[in-house]
Amino acid sequence: MAIKPLINLFSILVMLFSFSLLAPFAVSLVYKDSASNIFLLTFLIIFIPSVFSWYFTRNAQEEMGVKDGFIIITLFWVVLSAAGSIPFALSGMSLIDSFFESMSGITTTGATVIKGLDLMPESILFYRQLLQWMGGMGLIVLAIAVMPLLGIGGGQLYKTEIPGALSDQKLTPRIKETAQALWAIYLALTALCAMMYFIMGMTPFDAISHSLSTVSIGGFSTHDESIGYFDSVAIESVCMVFMLLSALSYALHYFALYKKKPLKYFYDSELRFFISILCLVVALSVLIAYLVGYNDASFRQILFQSVSIVSTTGFVSTDYSAWPTAITFLLLIGAFIGACSGSVGGGIKSWRVLIMINHAKINIIRLVHPNAVVSLKIGSKAVDDKVAESVWGFFSIYVICFMLLLLSLLATGMDFESAFSAIGACLNNLGPGLGMVSETYGSVTDFGKGVLALAMILGRLEIFTLLVLFTTVFWEK
Repeated sequence: MAIKPLINLFSILVMLFSFSLLAPFAVSLVYKDSASNIFLLTFLIIFIPSVFSWYFTRNAQEEMGVKDGFIIITLFWVVLSAAGSIPFALSGMSLIDSFFESMSGITTTGATVIKGLDLMPESILFYRQLLQWMGGMGLIVLAIAVMPLLGIGGGQLYKTEIPGALSDQKLTPRIKETAQALWAIYLALTALCAMMYFIMGMTPFDAISHSLSTVSIGGFSTHDESIGYFDSVAIESVCMVFMLLSALSYALHYFALYKKKPLKYFYDSELRFFISILCLVVALSVLIAYLVGYNDASFRQILFQSVSIVSTTGFVSTDYSAWPTAITFLLLIGAFIGACSGSVGGGIKSWRVLIMINHAKINIIRLVHPNAVVSLKIGSKAVDDKVAESVWGFFSIYVICFMLLLLSLLATGMDFESAFSAIGACLNNLGPGLGMVSETYGSVTDFGKGVLALAMILGRLEIFTLLVLFTTVFWEK
C-alpha cells in the first residue's frame, strides 16, 4: 500500500479545505459577528500540519492502486468531517455534536443537532451551507469520475450502456477533464439558483446560502423553519426546480450542455422512472389525505415535501411529521428509492430499484414459461445478469445494515418510529426524520449520534466502499 502518496494526497485535500474557511471568515467580517477568530484559528490548525505533511511526502514516487482508491474515497469524508468539526467545537458544541453536524454537512445529509438557527452568527450558518456544497461536488466527481474506474458505486451503470449512462468509464478522456466539466455544471447551477432565489425575494445572504444546500441536495437552512420561513410559492417553486435538477444524473447534464444532446433527458429510462415514482408519491399522498379527511395539508405542501424527500434533500415547508402516518411513511419509502445515479442525491438509487423490478418481472415470466428466453432490458438496452446480481447483493447488504443500525439505535431507548425514521433519514442522506427527530437530533444520545454518523457515511459511500475495508481479503497482499 502506498502510504506516503496517500498522506501526500490527503495533505493536499485538507490544505485545500482549509482555504474554504476563509469564506465564512470573510462573512464574519462583513456581518461583524463574533465568530471571526474561530475560523481564523481553525484555518491555522488545519493548514499548518497539512503543509508539513505535504512537504515531507512531496517526493513520494509509489503508484497508487485500486485498494488505495477505496481508502481515498472513504477517508475523503472521514478526514474532512473531522477537520470540518473544529469550528463547531470552538463555538461551544460538544465533540460528538460537532462531528455529527460536520458529517451531516459533508455527506449532504442535512440532519442537525442545532436549534435556534435564527439567532446564530451568519458566518457559522454560511459555513454549514458551504460544507454541504463541497460535499456534494466531491460526491459527483467521485461517483462519475473515480468510482467507475474502481468498479464500485455507480460503476456498473456506466459499463452497461443503459440509456442515460456512459458508453465508456469516463465522460471525457481524462478524469481531470471530467472533474472540470462537472465543476462547471455544478457552479453554473449554484449561481443560477442563487440568482433566482434573490429575484423571488430572498436576501442576498439567504439566496447564496440556500443555493449551496439546494444544488448539493443537502437541506441545511439558515432558519429553523427551513423553506417554510419564507412562506412563498415563488421561492418554493425555484427550490423544487433545482432539487429536481440536482437529483438527476450529472452525466445527463453533461450530454445536454457539452454534447448538445438535450433529448437525452427524454430518452433516459432512469429519469422517467424517478419522475414516475415522484408522481406516484404525490398522487397517493393526496389520495390518503382525502380518504382520512385530513385537510391541514394543501396540495402545495404535499408537492413540495414529496419533491424534497424523494430527492433526499430534506427541506421542509411545514411540519409534515404531524401528517397522517400513512403519508409520512410513504414519503420515507420514496426517500429509500432515492435520486438518480451520478447525482448528489442519496437513497438506494432509482437505477438499482428499476433493475430489481425488471429482474423480478423476468423471473416471474420464467416461472410461467420455463423455456422462454427473456433478457433483462432497461429501455432498449440489455443489462448483463451480473449487474442484476450485484444490485441484489447491494440491496441485501443494505437491508442487513439497516436492521443492525436500527437495533443499535433502539438499544439507546428511542421509540420505534423515531429510530426507524432516523436510520432511514441518515442512511439515505435525507436529514429530517419523524417523532423526536422531526426537528433536530439534539435529544439523541451520544452513542446514538455515533450510530447515525456511521449510517450517514455508509449511505454516502453506498455501503460496499466502506465495508470492503473491514474484510481480510482487502488487506491481503
